Amino acid sequence: MSHLTPEDLYSLEEYAKLRDDFRAKVSVHKRDRKVHIGTNATLYFEDRLTMQYQIQEMLRIERIFEPEGIADELAAYNPLIPDGSNWKATFMVEYPDAEERRAVLGKLIGIEDRVWVQVAGHEKVFAVADEDLERADETKTSAVHFLRFELMPEMIAASKDGADLAMGIDHPHYCRAVTVDDAVRASLVRDLD
Repeated sequence: MSHLTPEDLYSLEEYAKLRDDFRAKVSVHKRDRKVHIGTNATLYFEDRLTMQYQIQEMLRIERIFEPEGIADELAAYNPLIPDGSNWKATFMVEYPDAEERRAVLGKLIGIEDRVWVQVAGHEKVFAVADEDLERADETKTSAVHFLRFELMPEMIAASKDGADLAMGIDHPHYCRAVTVDDAVRASLVRDLD
């Protein structure tokens, strides 16, 4: 999947005109790119379209139109676009109550390294987490992490041949697994070369 360039982006004026339609398109697209792992953890799988939307929204909010600012946003978000041999996701630990979330994040240190995907018939692939910057410390983890799942060629081939896909978390304080539904699996397979 190719990275975004300035030519792939709308100007602020263009985006203002088509924002509602673009947001609706992205919202539909994202439905098949979200996997709940239990009730308090979710993987949001990123791709070229989700990153274009994120960049467009950042440019809009920050009123960025200078080439240098646009280049900075592209540099920040392009690494989250899958490279053809991997899946990339935003991982969120979701507890609505702030006090409960704070307490749980203290117990879930290292959870970002215990998230996995598994193509049927193959070993689990554990996430490479937060390659851009560290989001945890010795007292707590963050509620948001950026993950990469690097797949072997045989896993990619099996995925394209329709193999089931499971995802989960193996952490002492949060251990869950799910089988991914067909719509999500099909969407993720399109990320693979």
